Amino acid sequence: ALQILNILEGFDLRALGRNSPETLHTMVEAKKIAWADRAKFYADPDFAKIPLAGLLSKKYAAERRKLIDPNRAAKQVQAGNPALNQGDTIYLCTADDEGNMVSLIQSNYRGMGSGIVVPGLGFMFQDRGELFSMDPAHPNVYAPGKRPFHTIIPGFVMKDGKPWEAFGVMGGGMQPQGHVQVLTNQIDFGLNVQEAGDASRWQHEGDNEPTGEKMSASGGYVEVESGIPYETVRELRKKGHDVRFDVGGYGGYQAIKMEMHNGQRVYVGASESRKDGMAAGY
Repeated sequence: ALQILNILEGFDLRALGRNSPETLHTMVEAKKIAWADRAKFYADPDFAKIPLAGLLSKKYAAERRKLIDPNRAAKQVQAGNPALNQGDTIYLCTADDEGNMVSLIQSNYRGMGSGIVVPGLGFMFQDRGELFSMDPAHPNVYAPGKRPFHTIIPGFVMKDGKPWEAFGVMGGGMQPQGHVQVLTNQIDFGLNVQEAGDASRWQHEGDNEPTGEKMSASGGYVEVESGIPYETVRELRKKGHDVRFDVGGYGGYQAIKMEMHNGQRVYVGASESRKDGMAAGY
């Protein structure tokens, strides 16, 4: 999500318009670029040398941004070289009257995880070892004591060095894509914390993955939710995107945003309508 947001910094999304074909095209293409890097580099940093500073640098984002053609969807995207530049998930967030905020996410991965329960303790081990690569040359190759690639991302945003929002979007590979959409909805398009989560979403599938899968020859496909204007869909197709309508699979968002009113700290909670959940204050 941070890579995608870095790339998008070079575009005036507000001028392009929320849910416009230009905005969705730009965001999907930025996602493809970040996914190419994710597939090559993301692994356990205790076992692989990950060029994290380079991947998240503004200079690297500026170079990768040049790959976006405003008129055509990319069919293949290669991972960059940042060294040259130096589903079944539960999310919750909480905050207290002293300004402390927590963003927490947990997942066993496949349904009931590994199916192995710790005797006497009642919780189950996860089975995220499935997300290792079998390629011995890949940094995400399986190994003893090593963490696999995963999509668990508790979101936290700072503003001027202070906590601004704790948030999360449950849903596997939708998580970073959802993070980008709910943040741009608030920062670029002025939606409030609840509207940002309820707004229609898109997701790109069929991309490069750290588990070894490669982007399909067609460049993958974009699923859009009802509420995305058909004019936008038509223009995306003209740019070469394979666009499909789908009613589900767009993640589940919850958030707490901190605002200041007359010098007083005020928390605003949000829980989107696609799932069970609630925002509660006490």
